[in-house]
Amino acid sequence: MYGSLKSELETKLSAIKSEGTWKGERVIATPQGSMIRVKDGALVLNFCANNYLGLANDPSIRAAAVRGLETRGYGMASVRFICGTQDEHKHLERMVADFLGQEDSILFSSCFDANGAVFEPLLDEESAVITDSLNHASIIDGIRLCKAQRWIYKHGDMRDVEETDPDTGKAAKGLERCLKETAHLKRRMIATDGVFSMDGDIAKLQEICDLAEKYDALVMVDDSHATGFMGKTGRGTWEHCGVGGRIDIITTTFGKALGGASGGCIAARKEIVEYMRQKARPYLFSNTLAPSIVGGTIRCLEMLTMSTELRDRLETNTKRFREGMTKAGFDIRPGVHPIVPVMLYDERTAMKMAEALLEEGIYVIGFTFPVVPRGKARIRVQISAGHSTDDIDRALAAFAKVGKELKVLK
Repeated sequence: MYGSLKSELETKLSAIKSEGTWKGERVIATPQGSMIRVKDGALVLNFCANNYLGLANDPSIRAAAVRGLETRGYGMASVRFICGTQDEHKHLERMVADFLGQEDSILFSSCFDANGAVFEPLLDEESAVITDSLNHASIIDGIRLCKAQRWIYKHGDMRDVEETDPDTGKAAKGLERCLKETAHLKRRMIATDGVFSMDGDIAKLQEICDLAEKYDALVMVDDSHATGFMGKTGRGTWEHCGVGGRIDIITTTFGKALGGASGGCIAARKEIVEYMRQKARPYLFSNTLAPSIVGGTIRCLEMLTMSTELRDRLETNTKRFREGMTKAGFDIRPGVHPIVPVMLYDERTAMKMAEALLEEGIYVIGFTFPVVPRGKARIRVQISAGHSTDDIDRALAAFAKVGKELKVLK
């Protein structure tokens, strides 16, 4: 049987390569950071990690992880309700809830698991989940696991409209239209990314919450690309948008700004969290978060609660890079987020530019189909608080040089 499958896979792999959308895996030989060493020995500046606050190799977080390892062990070898709950798990859950402005929280091995858990217990056949068309794959997969009707609204469109989407040629509805058309159902939940990872744009949470209250719907936000640095004190998009107390469910990761290792959570109203402890399958049937991750994440939240220095530095670095790229003439998506998509549109150009930038000592990756739609290829630059002003300026110079060589810039 494998002979025919092998032949089919070889054909498909060859097609991926010929289309210029092959996603190779570069190997690095150092800890994650703003400066990394690639396998050929070259030191390069890293501009494509989710290491927003530069904490992935922070000494105090490493030390806290080691303490967790030494005092609570390597692993739990159990799920939470059997013998997998330590005092430090409860401590972290309390800290996360407080940091995210929610009543309680529940830990998962990743935010992907949290999003896989959140919909099925709450939504049945008489419910609807209304989801932004550009939501993360983990939200899409989580929705597929529940029995609720799925309604998709055009990205960021809050209106009571139905019209043809110029990008897809298909009929697309606004959020308010979806809410009106599902009014007969028992329960509705609006699900959205807080920050959309490919474009760096921020969900219109004020308008979403207004519509949710008008039409009696729940609001769920995946804040993975915001927790730790968006908002005046880094609490996330809910703080940035001024909707504290109006979000019913927040999911997020510890694997980006919060130290960059792994782990995630659902933070929500207390009854929702308690119900998740009884019904969420990835929680009930997966091992507990390792003690070292718990210890490191606790330390990270302590640091972010004491000072906004890192998120302030990230904001300054982001503004400098965005202004420099705009001045150079690049087509970047406007915004304030440290995700800066450099739009190139052509797949091969994106891959060539990423390779040429690596030669200049700038580590970035070309994003092509199916990670982004066809014809929307780009390089997604991610700024970090770990970058110095010189690092930012060096990246700007390299982009300008390579952009001219590849005729991306005139």
